Amino acid sequence: MKKEIPKRIKRLLREQMGKAYEEEIRRALLPIAVAFEEWKAGGKSSGELTDMIHEYHQGLFRDLYNRYNVLSPDLLVPHAIASGILDKKNVPSEILEHFAKIIETYEKEEQRG
Repeated sequence: MKKEIPKRIKRLLREQMGKAYEEEIRRALLPIAVAFEEWKAGGKSSGELTDMIHEYHQGLFRDLYNRYNVLSPDLLVPHAIASGILDKKNVPSEILEHFAKIIETYEKEEQRG
């Protein structure tokens, strides 16, 4: 039987999920930011940059969007903590305590690669 998640923890999960989503998008956009700088300096053509943006939008961004709009926060947040997307020291202790076993399981999976 699945343990009921208290409302306060559900609210904290939604907040942390938003932070995880923002961080994943930020990380995914870094190569595009570099490509924009290369484009501005004349090292990359407009076509190359446009192709890169299109690939990002149709691939990685779509995957992230779907993941964060389909999966439950009680799955996403522990995974984001275990994989380093969310820094444990910035995650409310209530979440760390409530999901300790799940986080530990995900951390073991991350270590195995």
